[in-house]
Amino acid sequence: MAPAAKKATKKSIESINTRLALVMKSGKFTLGYKSTLKTLRNGKAKLIIISGNCPPLRKSELEYYAMLSKTGVHHYAGDNIGLGTACGKYFRVGVLSIIDAGDSDIIEKQA
Repeated sequence: MAPAAKKATKKSIESINTRLALVMKSGKFTLGYKSTLKTLRNGKAKLIIISGNCPPLRKSELEYYAMLSKTGVHHYAGDNIGLGTACGKYFRVGVLSIIDAGDSDIIEKQA
């Protein structure tokens, strides 16, 4: 049973990575904690993605702001290094907010 579950998890990670790459090419987004809070307070964020190793206090604060602004939250399975790589960046990304998905269907699939 364990290999099948591992394969399903890997496939879901790959699908969000491909959708995230499409957002990076054609959509609007902000990277980082402070800019994500700004987009949440302004009501511009459609979806926020939080890395797996984000500190619990920061994660709960982001979830609270997302709940107030009726924004979807996705918990990324990997850590902040993997999220940065999925975004096509050479640095760590703890949190990102998607303002406009562009050609991607990430908001419908993840929220």
